Amino acid sequence: MAYDNDRIAARAAALPAGADVRRALILTSILVMLAGCTASWRAPVETRGSRPPSQTRVPVAPRPGPIVPSGEYRVQRGDTLYGIAWEKGIDYRSIARWNGLRPPFRIYAGQTLVLRAPSAVHVPPPPPSASVRKQPRPPATPPPRTTPPPSERTLAWSWPVTGRITSGFDGADPLRSGIKIAGRAGDAVKAAESGKVVYSGSGLIGYGRLIIIKHNENYLSAYGHNRKILVAEGDQVTKGQKVAEMGNTNTGVPLLHFEIRRDGKPVDPIRLLPRR
Repeated sequence: MAYDNDRIAARAAALPAGADVRRALILTSILVMLAGCTASWRAPVETRGSRPPSQTRVPVAPRPGPIVPSGEYRVQRGDTLYGIAWEKGIDYRSIARWNGLRPPFRIYAGQTLVLRAPSAVHVPPPPPSASVRKQPRPPATPPPRTTPPPSERTLAWSWPVTGRITSGFDGADPLRSGIKIAGRAGDAVKAAESGKVVYSGSGLIGYGRLIIIKHNENYLSAYGHNRKILVAEGDQVTKGQKVAEMGNTNTGVPLLHFEIRRDGKPVDPIRLLPRR
């Protein structure tokens, strides 16, 4: 609502003399109306009950985790039990036992494998009855003798290639779980011992074209960064047999990555190979 203050003031000034009282009343009315109009433009006063709730930040739900929980692995097309065991650094026999697999350890795409031992549930024995008379313990009998695992002397290792060692073994460094031997692209890569080829392919990251040979129940050997693989999975190879041709690494350097593992754990090949 708007008012022309100048016009109202002029009308009040035009009143005849002696009309001071009427002039004062008119001016007072003007001030009251102006005060009312000014108050109508103010923001309404809020009470505590009408105040909107504080804008609290709604926590963002975390992204869903991997489909396969920790300690498990979902088999992909082209996987083999030996390849998975090699990549995870676990004895293949342990994975087979935990998942109820029997030789020849067939697995299929989409299958979920357990990669750790199931936790054993400890059931405490019942307390002895007071009425049962304690019997003397029988004399301790020695445990039956078991056949020890094959020792290093059981296998007569040989060098897979002839060349200079450019990187030695370091059990604390996953990138140095074997040795790297320099050479020329196309050099013959030979089996360091007789055995069965259990992996032949390029599905393991960081190894290029890789061959894994099983020599007995405890030992496996691997030959990585090959240019050409000359054997297939299931082939029986003899010590010194040419199984591949040396290739290049991602940096273009020709060399062979050679590993030996006992019960799934890398060991220093230099300690097993003959002295040159």
